[in-house]
Order: sequence, then structure tokens, then C-alpha cells
Amino acid sequence: MSMVIDGLQYANWSEKIFRQMRAGGVDAVHVTITYHENFRETVLNIEAWNRHFERFPDLIFQGFEAGDVTRAKETGRTAIFFGAQNPSCIEDDIGLVEVLHRLGLRFMQLTYNNQSLLATGCYEAEDTGLARMGREVVAEMNRVGLVVDMSHSGERSTLDAIAHSSRPIAITHANPATWHPARRNKSDRVLAALAESGGMLGFSLYPHHLKGGGACTLHDFCEMVARTAERMGPERLGIGSDLCQDQPDSVVEWMRSGRWTKAVDFGEGSADAPGFPPMPDWFQDNRHFGAIADGLHAVGMSRSEVEGIMGGNWLRFFDEAFGPHGAAR
Repeated sequence: MSMVIDGLQYANWSEKIFRQMRAGGVDAVHVTITYHENFRETVLNIEAWNRHFERFPDLIFQGFEAGDVTRAKETGRTAIFFGAQNPSCIEDDIGLVEVLHRLGLRFMQLTYNNQSLLATGCYEAEDTGLARMGREVVAEMNRVGLVVDMSHSGERSTLDAIAHSSRPIAITHANPATWHPARRNKSDRVLAALAESGGMLGFSLYPHHLKGGGACTLHDFCEMVARTAERMGPERLGIGSDLCQDQPDSVVEWMRSGRWTKAVDFGEGSADAPGFPPMPDWFQDNRHFGAIADGLHAVGMSRSEVEGIMGGNWLRFFDEAFGPHGAAR
């Protein structure tokens, strides 16, 4: 039974988007529920999601384990898995790792773009690697089954996390830097270490991560995926679209600036265009995952490889990674 799983979205959630998920046959999505929010604010965001689950039980439900993806497929719904794009939600308290896991958090980035208490973000001038607290938090995340996500982290910190983690980590939304040298995209050294350790890479469709931005062609994107599969192995790859559908530009400011600066940090955008860039015409929303599958077939990938990248590989990773009894390497 083939699956469609998206490794990362941060949309302005609505019934429209939930229905688009169903129209696109999307079985599961890892959704960002927090950026710079503290623990209590993160709980408020979970409360808001609980209202979505209450209002639209025929469309979505909260996922906790890999089996929920199969249940979603069988019942014609989408399983929603919570994630954090920054460790702000655990504040300076390692005990909140387990608390948030029990509330359904399944992914947590050790950094956003800046230095955190745990590691160094990709926009810092110097990367000092995992901090003392970072090593302890990674061990605790391994223990409870909370996935270490290094999508926004610097190179040394990412390599440290791969080496220190007793369970495979994920880079849920990024592309190879050799294809497009965005600061957030990953070097061949990182991708080799990720593959060797059994980790997962989710390919990003966010235009700042694409060669040519929103003008990137489906063929170019799928050729990049195929070449990466040759280097990493197709079983280590998935999609992490980074879709930020229907969000106002004020959300971009929150992502990049949070509370750490009084100025506006433009991050991966330019001062002239700090908002969301246009998406490629072949991927506008959740109804368009089929175009990616068709594009992967067109560049010569096999049916099993395409099914893996579109969701099967994430499903296997979820089964290994979520919960204290997941497989450790």
C-alpha cells in the first residue's frame, strides 16, 4: 500500500487545506507547531490543534506512531504529527523533552537559524557544535523517541548530532548544497554522514532552497533527487516540502526574527522581498504531490524507489524513531 507523507509543513491551517490534503491523497504530514514559543505558548498551540481535530475528525487526526499513518490511509484521513523548529519549547528544562513527547511532539530541531542552548544555527559565523546541554538533550530525545532534526543547523553541529545520537536523525527539509548553495542546504559531507548513520533527508520545495527559485523546473528538481539517491541510497530520502501555504508575511518575520532582535531579520529572503517567494507552478499545494511522483518516474526512477521517496521511507523511519521501543542503530 503506497503512502504519501510530507516531512514538513507550516501552513495557515484551515478546512480548505485539510480538504486539499485529502484531494492529494496525503496520508501524513509533520507540521510545525512552534518556532520561538516557550513551553506554555507551545501548549496553547497544541490546544488550537485539538480544536482542529475536534472540528474536522473526518479529515485529520493526531498521529503518535507509525501505525497511525496506515490508519489514516485506511480511513481516508491525514495523520498530523507535531514538530518544533527550535528548542525554545523546552526552555532550559530537559524534563520537558518527555512531557512534550507525551503531548505528541515527534520532531524537534536543535536550532533554528541562530545559536541555541543546544547547538549552532546555520546563520552564525562560527559553529561550536553541540553544547553540553545539547548532548544531554539528544540523549533524552533518543530515550523517549523524539526525532533530532538538524534542518536549520550549522555543519559542525549537524555532524556532532549524527555522531552523538544513538538513533538516526532527520534533516526534514533541505536540499544538497552542491545543487543550490543556499545557507540552509547541506554539504556532501553531511549527506554522506546522514546516509551512513541511517538518517533521513526530506527534499524541500521552498523556493529559496531551489536552483532558480520558484522558476525551478520539475525536471531539474527530480534530476537532483535522482542524483542524490545515487549518492545516499534511495531508501534514505523523502519529501519535506516546507510548504507555508496561505501565511501572511508577518509570519515570515516571526520565523526569522522571533524575539531575539528588535530589527527585522531577512534571513534567506532579501530586504526588498522579505515575504514568501512564489512556489513553483508544479507544486502549489497538497494536491500536487502526484506531479513529483510523475517527475521522478520520468527521470528513470523505479516504481519502488518512487514509492519510497513519496512516503514509504518516512513510514519506515517513523516506525523506527517514534517511542522508546523504536530501533536504535
